Amino acid sequence: MANNIRHDEYETSAAGRLLTVALAGNPNAGKTTLFNALTGARQHVGNYPGVTVETFQGACTHGQIRLNLVDLPGTYSLTAYSPEERVARTFLIQERPDVVIDVIDATNLERNLYLAVQMLELGLPLVLALNMSDLAARRGIAFDLALLQALLGAPIIPTVGKTGEGKAELLDAVSAAGRRAAPPAPLRIAYGEALEAEIAPLQRRLEALGALPDGVPARWLAVKLLEGDADLVARLAHPEIASAAAEAAHRIEALAGDSAEALIADRRYGFISGACQEAVRHTVERRHELSDTIDAVATNRLFGLPIFLGLMYLVFSITFTLGEPPMRWIEAGFDALRGAIGGLWPAHSASLLRSLLINGIIGGVGGVLVFLPNILLLFLAIAILEDSGYMARAAFLMDRIMHKMGLHGKSFMPMLIGFGCSVPAILATRTLESRRDRLTTMLVVPLMSCGARLPIYALIIPAFFPEPWHGPMLWSIYLIGIALAVVCAKLLKSTLLRGETPPFVMELPPYRMPTLRSLSIHLWNRGGAYLRKAGTVILGISILLWAMQQWPGIPAREAEALAGRRAAAQTLVDDAARTHALAQVGGDEAEAALRASLMGRLGRGLEPALRPCGFDWKLSTAMIGALAAKEVFVTQMGIIYALGGDPDEASAPLREKIRADYTPLAGFCVMLFCLISAPCMATIAVTRRESGSWRWALLQLGGLTLLAWVVTAAVFQGGSLLGIGI
Repeated sequence: MANNIRHDEYETSAAGRLLTVALAGNPNAGKTTLFNALTGARQHVGNYPGVTVETFQGACTHGQIRLNLVDLPGTYSLTAYSPEERVARTFLIQERPDVVIDVIDATNLERNLYLAVQMLELGLPLVLALNMSDLAARRGIAFDLALLQALLGAPIIPTVGKTGEGKAELLDAVSAAGRRAAPPAPLRIAYGEALEAEIAPLQRRLEALGALPDGVPARWLAVKLLEGDADLVARLAHPEIASAAAEAAHRIEALAGDSAEALIADRRYGFISGACQEAVRHTVERRHELSDTIDAVATNRLFGLPIFLGLMYLVFSITFTLGEPPMRWIEAGFDALRGAIGGLWPAHSASLLRSLLINGIIGGVGGVLVFLPNILLLFLAIAILEDSGYMARAAFLMDRIMHKMGLHGKSFMPMLIGFGCSVPAILATRTLESRRDRLTTMLVVPLMSCGARLPIYALIIPAFFPEPWHGPMLWSIYLIGIALAVVCAKLLKSTLLRGETPPFVMELPPYRMPTLRSLSIHLWNRGGAYLRKAGTVILGISILLWAMQQWPGIPAREAEALAGRRAAAQTLVDDAARTHALAQVGGDEAEAALRASLMGRLGRGLEPALRPCGFDWKLSTAMIGALAAKEVFVTQMGIIYALGGDPDEASAPLREKIRADYTPLAGFCVMLFCLISAPCMATIAVTRRESGSWRWALLQLGGLTLLAWVVTAAVFQGGSLLGIGI
């Protein structure tokens, strides 16, 4: 845009340099007062062509640098609604001043930072003048300026426009910004899954078409188009992109129940709120909007953590209480299916196909699918907490703990994702700036109890503990994982991964009411992934495990002895005695077959090493399958116990069978070992890829397994000495 700013009015000496500096800021932030303090009488008034918006220009000298200052009209945002806003934004985009001074009212920081964040997203060389800092101090507001500068990525200078206080420091910062060899990298705000899914395609199309003004980041323009910025839409030379942006905004609104513009504003204010929570102290006067009022309690240093733990306890209690009836229905359905398929063969048939269908596929995959209601309920509860905005508060609360172990709350976000699955959680560590933080976080993420472990807990807890204990037991397992992650991260950051952790903004978006559509999509995606895993990975592993338990078979001498016992049992006259004797022989045959099988031999080989943890060869065998995928532990136990009796007969559920063989202490140790030990192979593989070295993947594999053995053995041996669970 052409304008009547005449750079040649301010002649510079051969030794000097001329910088064009724009003053921007909200109305009533003291911008004009600061402008007068900087320029004195060397200023004049001009109008931008085509608009009746008055603007001031002035000059000043600082050392060898002369500054041409342009006082832009006051504006709250770079989304142009008024002529003043259009003039300010057009100047910033098209004139690209060497430096921008954003004058901020220190007494109303969060509102004023909204414009600053937009300019940082635009990649402008920004200096923040924290004006009226004397008034903020009198109101009891204190700033950690070093931290706030690091979080925003721009220098911040306290000023008092009416007295000129801070003027020299401000000009020093402007001169330093003007001497930078390259423009600063644009600030990148995470706008959330729904928005980011639409921003990225728009950004790529803008870059491919070259539809960008000079110096304007494609991401910034894509965000503005989603906001429905009418001025930019009208100026865009590619109407198909404007149409695509409108369609994307419509999809976002249908998914989230609110406009894209409102959601973008929420995320920006969330970023700002997080920065202020970190860097503003002793604030006496606060904005008591709904989110702030809730946060006064939800993020309180005394009440915040107990509230978080209480909510988690409620989630786990609901997971078991509401999930139990549909679990029984599914279990009954699989029992009926097992009986129907078993009826296709004669009783006591030794058909391999019959065994594969009943013991391998139904006993394996069915044993995992039984726990689908628990999985869906847990995912639903987590989705509600995420979409409402509370999970961001949970991360903020954990930030205080994370600081103690050398990390920030930002590392807790991948850990939260880890409650669903460790693989995307490790991928989420890409958002961490420090490589040391990324490595530390990905190494301890498997200690966050993923959804694959939930079937194990759902099997063990009801088998050994009364119903009132179900929620507390599950809650305690999750807390143990979090506590161990804290300890391990602290150890890593103190030894292998020592170093400073850069500051960052913990975003606190406003609370929102989750929409039914959004929750449904969460459940569909996460529940569908679980079903796909059951129908592919778990199915394949179930068949492999079944095969490993079929061969090489019972040794000939032992088989002859068992055949003799069966023949003798069949000669008994009394029906009850005959039935009992045949059942006993059948159980001994299954036990012998399993012991002689490849899987049984592997389990017996591991038994001496795992005996201190309270595991026999059956549990040791099941742990082998769990290395491929944690849910396979349940599959393996189902296959083992299906071999121990005739599946055609009405038999006790798997929980009753393991309850008969093990103590509650052993059951708790199973959960503990499965929580801590080596994660699934997919997690190890993605750790190798993200860390770039097998060294870290093998450390995760071996280190967590060793830790699991030490902790579980200590718990079992200590509990045994105290007589617990015996």
